Amino acid sequence: MKLGKFPTFFMLMAFAACAAAIFGALHNQLSYTVGPDYFHSLKFAQFAIPPEMPPRLGAALVGAQASWWMGAAVAGPAFIYGLFSVPNAQSYLAAGLGAIGLVIVLATMAALTGLIGGLVADNTGLLDGVLRIPQGVDQSDFLRAGFMHEAAYIAGALGGLLAFWPIRRARGLDLRRAG
Repeated sequence: MKLGKFPTFFMLMAFAACAAAIFGALHNQLSYTVGPDYFHSLKFAQFAIPPEMPPRLGAALVGAQASWWMGAAVAGPAFIYGLFSVPNAQSYLAAGLGAIGLVIVLATMAALTGLIGGLVADNTGLLDGVLRIPQGVDQSDFLRAGFMHEAAYIAGALGGLLAFWPIRRARGLDLRRAG
């Protein structure tokens, strides 16, 4: 079955949102492990997670709710560019899926780097008195989980620029094939 470029665009946007939601849910499994109080004292209330919900499920729901939109926002500009610049719908689909994968890898590496940064900040006291830790949240949990989250968001936003690379590459390959 051959898809046109407009259906491919909408499919890619939906896949980007789903991929970001899954990333957020999985990411929060690790960040819950290293900073459970970050969730119990801050995130569960912020996202209206009921207290009777199992905490791992609650953390996954927080991650999905907090990040699904990021997939669409990050992918949107590159996918719109691809919609009008990549001649072949199949090339466009492959490039779009590659862009999503690239951003997920980047966000994963950044989250792990953020965790290391949070551990260093916690163990050295390097940022004591500099960061504003919300009232009632354990500082260690906040630094570990909070740094992970912020690093993943920053990488996701930067990934929006990197997402153009596979799209531009697909455009160039299609134009060379046609020429």
